Amino acid sequence: MQLRNFLFLLLLLAPLFTPAQTGPWSPVNDKIRSPWAEQLDPTNPLPEYPRPQMQRSNWQNLNGLWFYAITNRGDQKPTSYDGHILVPFAVESALSGVGKAVGATKELWYRRTLEIQKPRRTDRVLLHFGAVDWEAEVVVNGKSVGIHQGGYDPFYFDITEQLNPGRSQTLEVRVWDPTDEGPQPRGKQVNNPHGIWYTPVTGIWQSVWLETVPESHISQLKNTPIVDQNAFSIHPHIHSAKPGHRVRIRVLESGRLVGEREVAPGSEAVIPVSNPRLWSPAHPFLYDLEIQLMEGRRVIDQVSSYTAMRKISMEKDKNGIQRMLLNDEFLFQYGPLDQGWWPDGLYTAPTEEALLFDIVKTKEMGFNMIRKHVKVEPARWYYHCDRLGMLVWQDMPSGDMGNRWESRPGVIGKGTEKQRTPESETIFKKEWKAIMDANHNFPSIVVWVPFNEAWGQFKTEEIVDWTVAYDPSRLVNGASGGNYTLSGQIMDMHNYPDPVMPDPAIWGSHQIIVLGEYGGLGLPVEGHTWQEKDNWGYQSFKNEAELGSRYEQLIKDLRPLIPLGLSAAIYTQTTDVEVEVNGLMTYDRKVMKFDPKFLFELHQSLYEIKISTK
Repeated sequence: MQLRNFLFLLLLLAPLFTPAQTGPWSPVNDKIRSPWAEQLDPTNPLPEYPRPQMQRSNWQNLNGLWFYAITNRGDQKPTSYDGHILVPFAVESALSGVGKAVGATKELWYRRTLEIQKPRRTDRVLLHFGAVDWEAEVVVNGKSVGIHQGGYDPFYFDITEQLNPGRSQTLEVRVWDPTDEGPQPRGKQVNNPHGIWYTPVTGIWQSVWLETVPESHISQLKNTPIVDQNAFSIHPHIHSAKPGHRVRIRVLESGRLVGEREVAPGSEAVIPVSNPRLWSPAHPFLYDLEIQLMEGRRVIDQVSSYTAMRKISMEKDKNGIQRMLLNDEFLFQYGPLDQGWWPDGLYTAPTEEALLFDIVKTKEMGFNMIRKHVKVEPARWYYHCDRLGMLVWQDMPSGDMGNRWESRPGVIGKGTEKQRTPESETIFKKEWKAIMDANHNFPSIVVWVPFNEAWGQFKTEEIVDWTVAYDPSRLVNGASGGNYTLSGQIMDMHNYPDPVMPDPAIWGSHQIIVLGEYGGLGLPVEGHTWQEKDNWGYQSFKNEAELGSRYEQLIKDLRPLIPLGLSAAIYTQTTDVEVEVNGLMTYDRKVMKFDPKFLFELHQSLYEIKISTK
């Protein structure tokens, strides 16, 4: 849609919506904060469109000040509220304005009113949540519209039938989150933060928004590059399709039409592209997509999207060792372990600029990959990785822990698997599939990681084999750091602080060999730590000079492993997190512990090594 038409439509729709209640707000607690905390506008936090892979013009952001209350679990909904909370920041965070714990015996309630006209008979109003940790029940005008379980996947409800005939509507959300007292995926959240385990994140932590759509509308897209055929597979899903409906899909290269197909609703379109431009960290080219639902010549619904021509695969080199290839060429993948935590917003970056900052700095430091560690980011984070050219390894957030793991790389089938309950297994499988579905379209994601160091690892072969079959467009690192199996395409060893590698003679003919975690060099920077003392790193240093010298030695020791069979390595970590001080920068992002130019030049030696495959 042209910009002027888009702006005109917004003007027409403006009277239909009003912002959330405004009221007193300020960050809480005396912990350190990032520079962006001061730039946060409580009347309009995180205003950017939340779903860059499927954009519509008709939407309204519901972020802002809501009312909140913390009640005993199972009590009736509150008749009065405790104060204001800034959505979408978790209730435990400083930026929420609350900074309170909830726990398994309590529930968190949200409430706000909005002015929205019930739509015409042929339209629907959809209420979207980017993520809510963990169980969320949504109530509109006193009527429950549904319950969602899952702390890391987006969801929505059609609230059209629950809207009042008038303009004033009431929205309530009930949240329950047992953190480490439940079996659900939770990543590094614990009720008693310490060491590598962090503050709980309860409630809404990604954007909340509305969109109005026609009754028949595009509900989902699945975009997959087929590099070997110079084509894209585009699979649009249509809600309430009618006989005679068609879906028109157009592929554009820098505004120029390069491919077009029309298909029946629910059908896959394979669209060839002549002389395709391949996506890589050096050349992150994105193709634009226009998808229209048609009835005859009339456009019923349309969305814009994007995709990229990118292939990730494995093939043996001349020595018979499996290698990780990008677009059929070996590229050593090197990046930091990225926890994605913030001192002021916990799971949620204070602003779009903050969200972008970590990726930009990672690229400036000469890394070409990020391992997103036991957390899932908002969609806009992956969008920035797509457009800037940053490879991503995506972990499944861990949970239901307690089993033993075995890290020796020559051992298969040792350690113990978690004996999960049927409920726990179902929760894991459902959310892992939802995470993969929600993030399938981001070309930057090249590796799925279902398990880390056996944290809650169970039925490994079943889970990993299912993951491989469900998304053959990516590689699967089945057991990062422990309880290794031959399932999946990657053998991933962890070692601190020095770089090592699994024995190629044992693993190399079967799986790609990677060093999934190493380093962890620690340096606390006075005035920029979560607490004044008792901070922690795998190996601590007194100043930046000592730290830089030790890191330089790590790279020198890492480089000879690449010709021997190593395909990737991951350094721990991007930032300090709470009491961990082994970041490349401080938790508040105010101090870089390394000169980015020094790191950039140092890392180039890793990418200069050429490996040929058969």
